[in-house]
Amino acid sequence: MEFKHPSKDIQESEGTLLRGKTVCMCLTGSVAIISAPIIARELMRRGAEVIGVMTHAATELITPQMIHWATGNPAITKLTGNVEHVYLAGERPRAVGQADLILVCPATANTISKIANGIDDTPVTTVVTTAFGSSIPIIVVPAMHESMFRHPILKENMTKLRKYGVEILGPRIAEGKAKIARIDDIIDRTIDILVAKKDLDGKKILVTAGPTREYIDEIRFVSNDSSGRMGIELAKEASARGADVLLVNGKSSVEVPDYLNVKNVISTDDFINTVNKELNDNTYDMFICAAAISDYSPIDCIEGKISSDKVKELQVNMRLTPKIIDKARDVNKDVFVVAFKAETNVSRTELIDRAYARLQKSDADLIVANDVGREDVGFESSENEVYIIDKEKHTTHVSKHSKRYVASKIIDIALENYRIKDM
Repeated sequence: MEFKHPSKDIQESEGTLLRGKTVCMCLTGSVAIISAPIIARELMRRGAEVIGVMTHAATELITPQMIHWATGNPAITKLTGNVEHVYLAGERPRAVGQADLILVCPATANTISKIANGIDDTPVTTVVTTAFGSSIPIIVVPAMHESMFRHPILKENMTKLRKYGVEILGPRIAEGKAKIARIDDIIDRTIDILVAKKDLDGKKILVTAGPTREYIDEIRFVSNDSSGRMGIELAKEASARGADVLLVNGKSSVEVPDYLNVKNVISTDDFINTVNKELNDNTYDMFICAAAISDYSPIDCIEGKISSDKVKELQVNMRLTPKIIDKARDVNKDVFVVAFKAETNVSRTELIDRAYARLQKSDADLIVANDVGREDVGFESSENEVYIIDKEKHTTHVSKHSKRYVASKIIDIALENYRIKDM
């Protein structure tokens, strides 16, 4: 009977995006290595096979047994007659367990400089050198003290690695440290490289995300429960597929990856002014309006803070805010517009009908409708279920799935319709 390591029971528990992919996770002697088991298991939950390779310095911080437990595969701590570096990263007939991607995480200044200069004196550096020769993608995730990260020769070495196609992810500078990139960003970029199509190369895409804040006085505001996740996932997906993306982001509760180009805004007027300026000043191929823009805004914002000691009842007069997609279409007649329509507690037919009416009224090219009143797929959920409707009222149902998966389906259909329109 074939033995399956119990740790592999978690594989595909959060999706199949990385099914059939093997990630060689190269670990070096940074204290950030404590995140390695978490990263490995997050990759496994999305379907990946993970094989750990460790320098001697790495084994002095966490044990090879820990990596064996985390991944279900024995950690490689030295190169033997099994020529592990060739097995994992060599150019040879495709074999089970051969790496699809090399993830050097965490990467010390020492290892980064060795890789950049072709020095192979650890299992990690030898695996990476072998991967260069066989064109396997490489991500390097630095982690060290900030003063080490500022070393000009290290900077030169990272520039050299980028020149040869290595992705340098992070670091995050905080508390005098060059800290490892966020775990979500590491997982996202791994998925981007291994899975995402590169069908948006040369396209310029504007995306909005997050809620607005409409201020009553200087500290009180009207808003909504949008987390901004759907718009951020759309921006990430478009970026992964090769687009030049600008994200106009409201007060989202979800962190935006460092690699995205972002303009932060607050109010509906801020969104409209920023989007109008971008569409005026730049040539965008597509505008995806996923932000939860407030329908109403206080007519007046009172200076200072309204005193609850003096004001026992507060009446706020509200005005209807302009529709951002209407304004966008006024500015640019040619940009491909993907609108969103959120409803609560309506039937499928009513949801689609209302969304289609909005598409026609705003002259959008595509509209995405969803019921945000449902807790399992609403504003703050990590999952979504949507209906994508085109100008002919052809409707595609994307069943409940992660918002990244839903984003990929939205962009698939948007690109298909964009190409038809462009013919």
